[in-house]
Amino acid sequence: MSLLTSLPKILENAREEYETTVSGKYDTLEIVDHDSGNVLAYGENLQFMKYLADAKKQAGGIKLIYVDPPFYSGSNYQASIRIESPLMKTIPAIKPLVYDDRWEHGIEDYLTMLCARLFMMRDLLAEDGSIWVHLDWHVVHYVKILMDAIFGEKNFVNEIVWMYKSGGTSKNHFSRKHDTLLFYGKNPKPALSIPLEKSYNREYKPYRFKGVKEYKDDLGWYTMVNMKDVWQIDMVGRTSGERTGYATQKPEALIRRILESCTKEGDLCADFFCGAGTLAATAQKMNRRWIACDMGSLAVTATEKRLAKEQGAFTLLVQKGLKINGTGLLSIRGEFPETPFDDKKILRFTLEDYRLHVEDLPLEDESRDVVASILENDPLQLIDFWSVDFDYDGKTHKPTMCFVKGKDRIETVCEKMHDRFGMVSLRLCDVFGNSYFHVLDMTEQHHE
Repeated sequence: MSLLTSLPKILENAREEYETTVSGKYDTLEIVDHDSGNVLAYGENLQFMKYLADAKKQAGGIKLIYVDPPFYSGSNYQASIRIESPLMKTIPAIKPLVYDDRWEHGIEDYLTMLCARLFMMRDLLAEDGSIWVHLDWHVVHYVKILMDAIFGEKNFVNEIVWMYKSGGTSKNHFSRKHDTLLFYGKNPKPALSIPLEKSYNREYKPYRFKGVKEYKDDLGWYTMVNMKDVWQIDMVGRTSGERTGYATQKPEALIRRILESCTKEGDLCADFFCGAGTLAATAQKMNRRWIACDMGSLAVTATEKRLAKEQGAFTLLVQKGLKINGTGLLSIRGEFPETPFDDKKILRFTLEDYRLHVEDLPLEDESRDVVASILENDPLQLIDFWSVDFDYDGKTHKPTMCFVKGKDRIETVCEKMHDRFGMVSLRLCDVFGNSYFHVLDMTEQHHE
């Protein structure tokens, strides 16, 4: 039986799930880190969107939503974590499981999951807002039909084809070298500023048409026209500075073009399958406000690290019931070294050791052996980033200083001069997405 006959039932089931969510209570989210109005959430995205609509009154407030959900590929996806150490020879890549794109009950379950969330995203969109859904050949044709039903056929704007060179080849079909982005408005005319691009003349020679402005570069003569719906943008290269190692990472150039077209500085945009955090990182650079959410701890910490590099401020939320702290052991030394100032003290923290249970990691045996070797020889290389709040208020970690792992080292010493110290909190994330939180009362030590 054709799946087309099942689409009405899929839509009905998705609507029921959406309506049940809307009429119910949202799950509590705990504020872990706090610094600004930008939000990164670790949790189930349907519940998080319910929280945004109810607790944060964000319904109708988001200018642009971009989502890059699972593609219904039937595959497992792994990150590629590369560790370098001055104490060790070449270390093979570690490949933890990021997410499983296999669906036990088939494509109907996948489409129901996605559509229930599209209903909620529609509620969150501003009246002149737009949504971009990033898919490939596996299901985009079915999702297009369902989005016509959810957002309205008249609100369809474009099918954008993103072309790239990366990826494999096959003798059984032409090489698959493009993804598809479905672009809808909440209403027929969403905010849109179409960029211009070069259109080269035939044989690169001037036309000299009356009233047509022509230009010339090293290739030849061209005119400037509205950008077409086929975009050729390279994937993130293996040596690119923006590469995180996260599976299915998308290039910032792609997201930048979307944000330039549909938003202005200060607008709020969101990604509810944030993965490697490309939308959040790009929005941060372009002075857009952003919201990001993912159910994977590795995705959330990858996004955190990316934003830390950009010195981006955000609030980190964790859904009630989800485990944020890992089970490893972190050794930290806090001390007050001598200082020549009578009215000032220096508080210094030093990371000394890090241990974790290799058997708890989602790794194959080969990668487990690699991690065991790193733990034996240079365990601090497994730390991705850490931050310190020197004025912890007992509720929320507000980072004063943040340190991000470089190519083959991470800063292991942090110190600050102050006239008095009280409660201090430290938060650390490792390369596997495990997070650790410590609170230290430095008041008594200060007076010793």
